[in-house]
Amino acid sequence: MSDEIQKMEDKQVPHGRIDLVGCGRLGLRIGINLIQVHRGGPKVIGAFDGQKIDGGDVIFTMLGAETGQNKPDFLKQLCTHDENFRNVESYPEYISEENLNLVKGDVVIIVIAGGNTIPTAAKIIKHAHERGATTIGTAGIFGFGNENIEIKDISEYDDSNPAVEELRAHGITENHLVLTTNKLIRDNEPVTPYTLDEVAKAITINALKLLKDKYD
Repeated sequence: MSDEIQKMEDKQVPHGRIDLVGCGRLGLRIGINLIQVHRGGPKVIGAFDGQKIDGGDVIFTMLGAETGQNKPDFLKQLCTHDENFRNVESYPEYISEENLNLVKGDVVIIVIAGGNTIPTAAKIIKHAHERGATTIGTAGIFGFGNENIEIKDISEYDDSNPAVEELRAHGITENHLVLTTNKLIRDNEPVTPYTLDEVAKAITINALKLLKDKYD
């Protein structure tokens, strides 16, 4: 019996790679969740963001980050595992058409913010799909913290969410998981830490399921 248990334990080790494009307030939360996964999860987490930490990044400074530090570097710093078990690869740069080749995860999470990020997100999604990767992104995560969080394939949404519609206009019509609170900047509501915690939880759960599907 102990041999059977050992065989099962041997299978429950980190496999594959999850890329995290965007390491801001939401991305950091997702990254920490992934780092902490036990009995499975990704062997490598690719962390991408060109932004440096400033005084407004309170969740970073609360965890000991220094202002001016690269955000992906800080996530790597938080990962204290032996690198042979789990490793964060830091890419302190923004993803653009010129460096899409750096994105090579089995699962790609896209949580970039600031301005109109949808054209860039669409390029990342197309690149990931060409490689056979699965993708997850957001389409509005504003709200006080008690919103109903939806996460489903982009093909399952109606036409009421303009962020979803813009992704579709850029050619993303299927095989892309979209998470939303159905609250956008137009609704004039904040983004609270409670909302970010719940969104990060939902994205982490789904990313891990997608990764497991690839290695089962």
